[in-house]
Amino acid sequence: MPAFATIADLESRFPNDLALVAADEQTGERDDVRIGLGLDDATTEIRAILAARYSAADLAALDETSLAVVKVYCIDIAFYRIALAFSRSTENIKERYDQAIKRLEAIASGKGALSTTNSGAGGSPTDTDGDVGQNEVIVEAPTRVFTRERLGRI
Repeated sequence: MPAFATIADLESRFPNDLALVAADEQTGERDDVRIGLGLDDATTEIRAILAARYSAADLAALDETSLAVVKVYCIDIAFYRIALAFSRSTENIKERYDQAIKRLEAIASGKGALSTTNSGAGGSPTDTDGDVGQNEVIVEAPTRVFTRERLGRI
């Protein structure tokens, strides 16, 4: 399970802040291992939230635009987790984290959407055109027991 963001993404978004927030207490050097763990934790948290609506296969097949959206949220969540790990969280970092979680929960509840490179939901045997949208419901049911024709015989 690859992370939705990398250390390079964090560096490009927060070049000065990352060095300050993620500096090792003993050496003062940036601790990339703990940063990587923060990124992994953020990815796990995102997957847990989005699992309400998207399967693991859907999340693995996100298109470029959706990956960019999730990356932004991953960076904010990871930065918060890293700041917590180093006991250097600020109100601004916490606010960005809260907003990212709120937006992900909105996507998971259907108030937004992520697109994938998958070509539909696989279709069903009764689906003739195979073009099923992401938010469309497909219902398969047995044939009706009580029809006008059958009830007319009584």
